[in-house]
Amino acid sequence: MQARHAELKNVELVSITTLGDLDFDQPAFRESFFFNSLFVSAATRSVVNSASGDYVPIFLSEIPQLFYRNILPLDVAIIQVSPPDVHGYCSLGTSVDIARAAVNTAKHVIAQVNPRMPRTHGDGFIHMDKINAMVIHEAELPIVDYSSVTSPAIEQIGKSIAALVEDGATLQLGIGSIPDQVLKNLQHHRDLGLHTEMMSDGVIPLINSGVINNARKKLNPGRSVTSFMTGTQKLYDFVHDNPSIRVMDISYVNDTSVIRQNPKATAINSAIEIDLTGQVCADSIGTWQYSGIGGQMDFIRGAALSPGGKPIIALPSVTNKGISRITPFLKEGAGVVTTRGHMHWVVTEYGAVDLFGKSLKQRAKALIAIAHPDHREELERAYHKRFGGPL
Repeated sequence: MQARHAELKNVELVSITTLGDLDFDQPAFRESFFFNSLFVSAATRSVVNSASGDYVPIFLSEIPQLFYRNILPLDVAIIQVSPPDVHGYCSLGTSVDIARAAVNTAKHVIAQVNPRMPRTHGDGFIHMDKINAMVIHEAELPIVDYSSVTSPAIEQIGKSIAALVEDGATLQLGIGSIPDQVLKNLQHHRDLGLHTEMMSDGVIPLINSGVINNARKKLNPGRSVTSFMTGTQKLYDFVHDNPSIRVMDISYVNDTSVIRQNPKATAINSAIEIDLTGQVCADSIGTWQYSGIGGQMDFIRGAALSPGGKPIIALPSVTNKGISRITPFLKEGAGVVTTRGHMHWVVTEYGAVDLFGKSLKQRAKALIAIAHPDHREELERAYHKRFGGPL
């Protein structure tokens, strides 16, 4: 891209999460590329919040519809695949998610054939005949490791969430230090299932030990289901040609009607802030687009409708600067990803509360009780100002 980008003008780039050593915000790229993000990550955050980029608010499960319905037509799909097998089939490997729909709808498909890309089972197979151009280039896959990123607050949140997980539950976890801590506390659980949009290293010990065996799942029994994976080389080696792991199209994995069919679906998601009524902002800091809607609502709703399901929002009580994440009001311009009508469990290092069926006043009291002690007095004053009467 850096060598010949000047030959291109007004090219729109579309993606979800981007990883690796990328810098889309170089001034030299401005005349060549406009970056339209469907989910914002570190490499795209600056450009998305500039005149040279933008963001499409959308549930992850619905992104394929943008391609199939020609709302966001694709001229070229640039993908990374495993080498072809003896039958000529390559695999999308670690990232089937929206790539499957992109391959199916793009006018041209260009593939980097990477010998390090694992061959995964599921929806990711693509025959060489469907690829217009192939470039063989071996490259290390992006490595993401949260196992050493922790704190006393995160460790306590992990324990509290693990205590909410029941035997026989079907798990959805994102990537990050909190999901990793949850997984570390599930060693003594039994018959857990995995149906998650994203898979990381933390599930490997639980699969190997039989804690995650998918025995009680209604859909895909005996198999763990994901749509993409991010982790270390250990994860990529583990999923390579592993028939117990199915990497599926995001429109299936994140379909609420699919999620709800598995028993005790337990969805664990994070937030930037939550107000006293239960409104969750998970994609922006005020008007600054920090992340995206992603699959949070897909799984929050799916878990709520699952028999015995538990939708969980987990967040440390304060930011790294000591600012309370439980607030009287969301910041001006903040996006509501999960509405207060969809909220159930909220977990901080100070406890877990279930907001389902609670009134506005009851919710506020419950959330103040799990806020950081340094901020409870301020939140109590906000409660009195809004609702009046004793707390």
